[in-house]
Amino acid sequence: MSPNTILLLMFGSLTLFMLSGLPIAFVLGGLSLLFIVTLWEPSAVIVLVLQIYDTMKSEALLAIPLFILMACILQRSGVIEDLYKAMELWFGRLRGGLAIGTVIICVVMAAMTGVVGAAVTAMGILALPEMLRRGYKPELALGTICASGTLGILIPPSVLTIVYAVTAQVSIGQMLIAGLIPGLILATLYIAYIVVVGWLKPDWVPLDPSTRQAPWRDKIVALRALVFPSLLIVLILGSIFFGIATPTESAAVGVAGAILPAMLKRKLTLPMLSQAGVDTLKATSMILWITLGAKAYVAIFTGLGGADTLLEFIKGMEVNRWWILAAMMLLLVFLGTVLDELGIILLTVPVFLPIVRLLGFDEIWFGVLYAITIQMGYISPPFGYTLFYIKGTLPRHIGMGAVYKGIIPFFFLQFIGLLICAAFPDLITWLPKLMASR
Repeated sequence: MSPNTILLLMFGSLTLFMLSGLPIAFVLGGLSLLFIVTLWEPSAVIVLVLQIYDTMKSEALLAIPLFILMACILQRSGVIEDLYKAMELWFGRLRGGLAIGTVIICVVMAAMTGVVGAAVTAMGILALPEMLRRGYKPELALGTICASGTLGILIPPSVLTIVYAVTAQVSIGQMLIAGLIPGLILATLYIAYIVVVGWLKPDWVPLDPSTRQAPWRDKIVALRALVFPSLLIVLILGSIFFGIATPTESAAVGVAGAILPAMLKRKLTLPMLSQAGVDTLKATSMILWITLGAKAYVAIFTGLGGADTLLEFIKGMEVNRWWILAAMMLLLVFLGTVLDELGIILLTVPVFLPIVRLLGFDEIWFGVLYAITIQMGYISPPFGYTLFYIKGTLPRHIGMGAVYKGIIPFFFLQFIGLLICAAFPDLITWLPKLMASR
């Protein structure tokens, strides 16, 4: 069978089974076994065993369960609730202030946990009812929460960034730090949009006349809520940036840092730790099963000549390299509407990276562009993950139609952020280069 036929068969069958709704981990693992027996030879099953062993002994992947455990503990420690109360005091009397405060809290949460689901769910429970009570347009409130919650994909410590770095075999520390400035750029775009909406459409973000102006003393006291998050962010990002600790070691430090506020707030109980451990186990197991299936599938794809065929096809194309990059980004956004982000990374990175190197693009820079497109897929209908996270917090009178409408402006803001980062690569590469020079 020719490499072109194998290429079409593997992609076609994968697409067909994914659209059927079967779990992606079992689709990848099952197809890998089927293709290795039918298209290669039965004795080549050892490739699957080697891929499983390679994944199981990866020290870099140890950071993932630790960062997830840290997020689970923080979610139950009361830190997020205190943050929201502080933001409400500072921004409650500003037009659109609750939405702006939500963006800021999501930035802080992203820098503490790196887990998207925690931010979206927490803000859906805390911020959404309050914004709706004050008469905010539901679409704006929902779009703000969904888009801001995805900042955890970019701003370190991002679990998805670690998966990307391990898969692409680039520096985890540099890859984590590279997402910081682009993440802040996106947050700034969101805030600017909310401010403009408040100016042009004041009825979308009305001021609540019953809300009193908080005294400065109360505002200053409320800033105590920033102490633990700030310390945690400095511990994690500072130790990575200055080379004091590896990402895995900084994740362990982050877990210890997350336990401290829970202990001081007297929420560190055995049932709480038990539930956090169970949630961590579930999330980590899902990630590793998908990792095993994807690595096996990519190994078979490469072994049967699919990667070489694709590279030869790219070499034969007489088009500008930026058009090829744009096509890859467009494909990623499309995949984000039908596939979870972990599967996208593990399936496409091994295929895309040789193309990126062939075209002469920086791998760290491409990784951040990759993360932004993953964010765009995260809020894209019909299967963007944040849409499902927010669905569980919706009041009865608001349907998914409002969520779909609300994310459209933020989708275009993410696209603008993507263009900015593509046009000015130094925004991405400056911090990693500074880090490497230390």
